[in-house]
Amino acid sequence: MVDVWHPKPGDRFVRRPRAKAHPLRRVLGVFGLFSAGYGDVGSSIYYALGIVVFIALGATPVALAVAGIFYIFTSLSYAEGTAMIPEAGGSASFARKGFNDFWGLIAGWALAFSYIITMAISAYTVPAYLAYFWGRLGEPTMGTAAAMAIVLFLMCLNVVGVKRSSVLNIAFILLDVLTQIVIIALAMLFLFSPVVLFHNVIDYWPSIPELIFGIAVAAIAYTGIESVSQLSEEARHPQVSVPRAYILMMVVVLVLFSGISVAGFSIMTPVEMASEWARDPIAGIAQGLSMTIIPAEAAAGVSSNPAAVIVLTAIFGGLLKVLPGLVATLAGTILIVATNAGLMGISRLTFSLARFRLIPSALSDVQRRFKTPYKSIILFASIAMLLLIPGFFASDIFVELGGLYAFGSLLAFALAHASILRLRIRHPELPRPFKLRGNIKFGGHQLPVTAVLGLVATSTIWVIVVAMHPYARWVGFGWMVIGVIVYFVFRARNRLPLIRRAKEIRVLVD
Repeated sequence: MVDVWHPKPGDRFVRRPRAKAHPLRRVLGVFGLFSAGYGDVGSSIYYALGIVVFIALGATPVALAVAGIFYIFTSLSYAEGTAMIPEAGGSASFARKGFNDFWGLIAGWALAFSYIITMAISAYTVPAYLAYFWGRLGEPTMGTAAAMAIVLFLMCLNVVGVKRSSVLNIAFILLDVLTQIVIIALAMLFLFSPVVLFHNVIDYWPSIPELIFGIAVAAIAYTGIESVSQLSEEARHPQVSVPRAYILMMVVVLVLFSGISVAGFSIMTPVEMASEWARDPIAGIAQGLSMTIIPAEAAAGVSSNPAAVIVLTAIFGGLLKVLPGLVATLAGTILIVATNAGLMGISRLTFSLARFRLIPSALSDVQRRFKTPYKSIILFASIAMLLLIPGFFASDIFVELGGLYAFGSLLAFALAHASILRLRIRHPELPRPFKLRGNIKFGGHQLPVTAVLGLVATSTIWVIVVAMHPYARWVGFGWMVIGVIVYFVFRARNRLPLIRRAKEIRVLVD
């Protein structure tokens, strides 16, 4: 049970609270951390590709590549920060220690926003993939209702406290990686054509504003960076395992995402993907592969070993028949896991923010019977469902949710980079088990180039999102204003410093 310790009469003089330095069990290794992080990051390709191609069209591979570079910078900053500060909170913890409590609240509240959008957009995508089995789920009204039902179901499940099976999650993730590798291999083996890819990129090249906004929204493809950081208090040797997990996740994600985008453009045009398969792009790729007939004679014309090609075609033929159903099942499952991970992540984040008195402790109250933070679970799941309501009557909710995610995540990422730089200046004495190289000297301090470039890039793209996306601007700033008001009222009522760091509340876990 998680609870805040309050002294009883005599405790102040006779007894002391038995608070553990590390209240959470340290059981996760490198692969455990990787699987948790990839469960969030890897699932995003099932919807992010459709959002990006809807905006960037032929420049989608470019937008994903540029966003991938920013993802590398951000992952490296998180690796240094989490190894240095191995506690749940991610960018909020970095900002709180690098700057002060106010900036910790800004980073944490922006991160909470991105978790909510992750829940909403993952749940919204599930029905589109499951429409393979029941076509009505592809209809906007039915799909939106199903998405809200998924969030509601997971909210109830988390309030009751049913534990997820980590073994089952790892199995799904391994199957997901293998399926994506198979899709890429099949597309490259039978369909890839540099000429077709070139024409799909050049003939459908977007305008400069669309390209810039496409790069900004492409950041959604790399959602989940925070997941590993949030689990650092449960990691064995976090100073070593967390950076290794980030590097492993970075390599796998970049290879698979680039391969999937090229496979998609080898099978269909950007317009086809943006119109027919916007909500379920991987299903479109699998469907395109399954409907492709490769005559042995044609294959023999491009191979020095016709017999080998015939054998390969026969082997993959059966796989192509089951691939669409496999993708539909796997995507639905992975996206439900991602929705649940967003809900679990935000409840974990709430504990961290309440522990450092950045939000009212009531939000981290634990239900007596089920021992779960029911208030935060119900509140944030309800907000996710509210954000899905426009799906009943608006056709562009998919892009709107993408803009909202970019608002929250990019703000949190920018503050993470800024905090790493600030900690290099303010606390150079702190041990850094994983220290970024490629530093530049500034005022006698060593500043990592990747953090500087990451700060400039994420800040610039965030400003572009705010300027070009009215819905993200008003909803995003509205969310931040609510967080700031709650923060100042809470701190003032409890006579805590409004800006400076307050004392940490020590928690016990039974």
